[in-house]
Amino acid sequence: MNNKPDNFNEHITGEEDTPGGGPAKQYLARTFTSFDNPVYRLYYLSMVGHWSSMNMQMFARNLLVWYITGSGAILGILALANAIPMILLTLPGGVLADRMQKKYIIQVCQVISIVITAATTVALVIGYLSPDHPESWWVLAVSGLLQGAVMGFMMPARTAIVSEIVKPKQLMNAISMNNMGMNIFRIASPALAGFLVDVFDFWVVYAVMTVMIILSTVCIFFVPPTGTPSKATHARNSFSDVLEGWRYLKGEKTLLIVLVFCVIALILGSPYGNLLPMFADASILNISATTLGFLMTVSGVGAICGSLILASLHNRGRGKILIFSVLMLSVVLIVFSFSRWLSLSMVVIAFIGLGSTIQMALGNSLIQYYVDAAYRGRVMSFLMLGFGLSSLGSFFAGILAEGIGAPWAVGSLAIALFIVTLVIMVAVPRLRKLD
Repeated sequence: MNNKPDNFNEHITGEEDTPGGGPAKQYLARTFTSFDNPVYRLYYLSMVGHWSSMNMQMFARNLLVWYITGSGAILGILALANAIPMILLTLPGGVLADRMQKKYIIQVCQVISIVITAATTVALVIGYLSPDHPESWWVLAVSGLLQGAVMGFMMPARTAIVSEIVKPKQLMNAISMNNMGMNIFRIASPALAGFLVDVFDFWVVYAVMTVMIILSTVCIFFVPPTGTPSKATHARNSFSDVLEGWRYLKGEKTLLIVLVFCVIALILGSPYGNLLPMFADASILNISATTLGFLMTVSGVGAICGSLILASLHNRGRGKILIFSVLMLSVVLIVFSFSRWLSLSMVVIAFIGLGSTIQMALGNSLIQYYVDAAYRGRVMSFLMLGFGLSSLGSFFAGILAEGIGAPWAVGSLAIALFIVTLVIMVAVPRLRKLD
């Protein structure tokens, strides 16, 4: 197995320097070492716009469709509308990421996102997309469908480009910093969105989202081209390239195990986020939009702590940490599902954020660290496919919630995740021993 991916840009050659100074200075230098790279700083600024708009959209879209319909099943349908194009297009998106400059793929997809978000803003401003028009939820379903298509094409390129910007030894740090940034906006964006909904209206949230995507597009424009697109893939069709990527992945058993485990964790551990508006209901937590946004903020605080912990770690014992993080995630999800006390839910959801961000960041960094550069885009597309499948899991969770309630829908998935993780921990020693 190739355990040190190729990096193509001249400005990132060389090994990671060991910081001098006292322990505190060394810790800080090691935690934020990726920001020494000017190209990574540009990329990170672009991600700020992406993270802020994405987290505001996740909160506002689910809350709006709940206000319009009051249906858990339609919440699930909305997740399905987002999942289908991601599932269908993520693998071709990975092939595209191996064939083309990744920054160009990101730019085109972001321009399309601007159009989608702006159109939704107009529907809100003219008053059509509102509880006064119960049928208007189709607008959110269509926008979710289109955004899912955009994400399917964009996410393999956006994820794989990181390993072409930073040094191999900085990869886990860079991905952890990415997760930290994403989770900072998990804190700020839902809280801001909830406040804007209560004080103004949903259209203000979507207008702010549009502006942030525009800023993200401007920043990625200044990122220089990275890497060298694979010339071998041009001679074959996309389906052949996907099959070749799958054959490579099957031959790399450790990569395959990490990928499958991370996808299972995404499918079973992510749907709670889509059903959070149902937990705000009077029969469960009985909270307002602002308080719901604050609940998601607390989850983001836990996630930031997880990102900082990972960013400061060395590349040792990562398999054990990955397993432990998923075990913790499943346990705290079970507690959150059946909690009826806001104070307990606030505490527990912080650990949900901690566990989920460690799992996602570690899985991402392990796969990128060990994968051969020629297959990076395609292998990352298999991981991104897991996000699409997690939305599919949210669809079934929404249908379950309609019949047995949100607590049992989320709780049953968390119990399944706990059992699966225990089985993998015992039956797959290769993962436990992975550094």
